[in-house]
Amino acid sequence: MGITFNRDSGIYHLFTNNTSYQILLYENVYPLHLYWGHRVYDDNCAWQLEAPYRRAHILLHAHPDDPGFSREYLPFEYPCYGTSDFRSPAYDISDWRGHGVSDARLISWQILSGKPELEGLPSSYCGDVDEAQTLILTLRDSVSGLEIQLVYSVFENSDVITRHARFTNGGEHDLRLNGAASMSLDMKHGPEQMIQLCGTALRETHVEKRALGTGITAIESLRGISSHQANPFAAFARRDVTETCGEVFAISLVYSGNFRIQAERDMYGSTRVQAGIHPHQFSWKLEPGGVFTTPEALLVYSGEGLGGMSRRFHPFLRTHISRGEYRDQVRPVLLNTWEAFYFSFCHDSVLELARAARQVGIELLVLDDGWFGHRDDDRSSLGDWYPDAKKLPRGLEGLCRDVNALGLKMGLWVEPEMVSPDSELYRAHPDWCLHVPDRKRSQWRNQLVLDLGREEVRQYIIDALSKILDRCELSYIKWDCNRRITEAGSAALPPDRQGEVMHRYVLGLYRVMKTLTERFPHVLFENCASGGARFDPGMMCYFSQNWASDNTDAVSRLSIQHGASLVYPPIWITFHISASPNHQLERPSSLQFREHVCQPFNLGYELNLLNMSPEELEQIKAQIQRYKQLRNLIQFGDFYRLSSPFEGGDTAWMISAQEGRHILVWYYKPYARPEEAYLGIRIPYLDEHARYRQVGTDRIYHGSILMHMGLTIDWKNGDQFSQFWHFEKI
Repeated sequence: MGITFNRDSGIYHLFTNNTSYQILLYENVYPLHLYWGHRVYDDNCAWQLEAPYRRAHILLHAHPDDPGFSREYLPFEYPCYGTSDFRSPAYDISDWRGHGVSDARLISWQILSGKPELEGLPSSYCGDVDEAQTLILTLRDSVSGLEIQLVYSVFENSDVITRHARFTNGGEHDLRLNGAASMSLDMKHGPEQMIQLCGTALRETHVEKRALGTGITAIESLRGISSHQANPFAAFARRDVTETCGEVFAISLVYSGNFRIQAERDMYGSTRVQAGIHPHQFSWKLEPGGVFTTPEALLVYSGEGLGGMSRRFHPFLRTHISRGEYRDQVRPVLLNTWEAFYFSFCHDSVLELARAARQVGIELLVLDDGWFGHRDDDRSSLGDWYPDAKKLPRGLEGLCRDVNALGLKMGLWVEPEMVSPDSELYRAHPDWCLHVPDRKRSQWRNQLVLDLGREEVRQYIIDALSKILDRCELSYIKWDCNRRITEAGSAALPPDRQGEVMHRYVLGLYRVMKTLTERFPHVLFENCASGGARFDPGMMCYFSQNWASDNTDAVSRLSIQHGASLVYPPIWITFHISASPNHQLERPSSLQFREHVCQPFNLGYELNLLNMSPEELEQIKAQIQRYKQLRNLIQFGDFYRLSSPFEGGDTAWMISAQEGRHILVWYYKPYARPEEAYLGIRIPYLDEHARYRQVGTDRIYHGSILMHMGLTIDWKNGDQFSQFWHFEKI
């Protein structure tokens, strides 16, 4: 079992196969953070609690009720503010008198089998009660009546610990929660750097490393969604960390709205790490008996560098976050109509494209934007979810029937969270959008954001999409979100609850998605937000795959996909082979290079097959055949990064599948370099005593040779060179 309590030492020991997390109960009052790192096998180490040398005699062993007791140097599990701890608090509460001082002390604890669900929020789950164990520490502020439950769930075999907090107003007066972190921990010998995934539209999930100096280092989003700019993930690492070596302490937040992850390093080198909902303009009114639950944070420790971290995140996200029928199914090869037609299509042109798609082996045709209302551009009709009779005279039902009759599945693009000012929905319900009275309604892509915190809005979306999915034989929905939230006010909330709007929006989105995915379990839902603007584990609880970027340029995708793989498994990441020159960057590239970049992830196409030559169509047909032969290995294998585009330019990836019986390796050189020589690649993580056959050839390699001497690259001059190997263990 993954949790023990040593009554003699007062230590709670949370442990996985390779990780220990220890909490010391100080004077039976405060949970203090003692240790997080490599697995240890003794929980009689309370002496590890230290204080700065000159302060130790007045800090340690002092009772919390002593007037001279100071919190400033102690490592709290969930710190407050206003009673001598001057670092960032984990929560911020105002009582009925307006005071912000709090002192929550432990009143009870319990250890449970399994993993509780979070009210209204997506979270990890265990298929079997024996897969997880949960510790709940209950703290209470005796003056305000506020109770805080600190919830830790341990997935022993997955090497993952999850955390969240649950607030209950147990007093007689209203309270106001102005900030509530999902987790907080004080690391005595803090890591020296933070690794994050950052970027912008068309340049998502780029890896960036920052030194942790004295003060606060943070990543955050205030855009209403998790954002292109900052993925809700951070790894805190030792200075010497590499892909294969060094300590990493990683956090991924299961949340899709405004967030902040920060590290506060003090004058002694201790680091307080916190993650949760961004506190800016957040508040939550807690009436007597009211409850507020924070999103869940996933904690992963690796002593084997960033690669070890990823290979803990990947299987956990795939089996304990992702759910539904598609969790363990291979993903179909699809063709999306967007870059083929944009808004200009009709029933016959879509059907002609479907015939061409069938000929090359496509399994799913997706009709993108422009099929509804009177939408010939992006200036109208969002919210009017009925087919455009001019483009689709036989309706969606007729198009689905004709596409299905060809042997293809059919998919559809929607953007249900938005409304166009030029729409029947907006004219009927102008107050349904988020807005602030007497302020302009900012528009992005000529659209506004619906107030998903309102029940009638949520029900409208559910009913509109259910009507489509009930009538049409659709197998796939691409759910888009093309703007950020501004003027975040709700006509349905009183003034003292306007600080709840952003979080209520996210809760409303989760409720809509939970209803639809449970009502239509056979539909594959794909997440998109102008590409990767809402690429997070919260979305992964409802969407079986994710569109990582609207940038389909193969060279750009090397960096985007490499960064995303730090946290997210390849089966959740989709990449489409698009036209050359690329529509975003106008960069030409060969079909082979585009294939190799796409191949380790979910293969799709986003181009007009009707404009391609017979030779190109034969190439695409061969690509799809190769991918289908490898698909099960790719989508359910273990992913390894061998070389990084952020450290030298060349990129190499590897997938080990079926317990190492199949090894797939890709090498990419985006740009030629003059007078280059001796290019090679070592293939680690093999059985060095085994032999490996290169599939498609008669070559046999000894494992030790591949691991320590490596392969020679078949170098060719010119940009965008790539090479692929498939080895089978003999």
